[in-house]
Amino acid sequence: MSPKEINKRRIAIKVADAINSIEGVPVSDYAVELSNQWANGVITASQMKEMLLNVHRKA
Repeated sequence: MSPKEINKRRIAIKVADAINSIEGVPVSDYAVELSNQWANGVITASQMKEMLLNVHRKA
């Protein structure tokens, strides 16, 4: 993955976190960890979503 793509993903995370903050939605440490993995190309967006859904299904 190119540095440009990684940078775009990091910006997307910052925007999403800012929106959630405005709405008063806390972001879990696990979600932050998954977001960072996605931004760095370690996991895909689909994998990230599935992992988050699995955590919330168990709760």
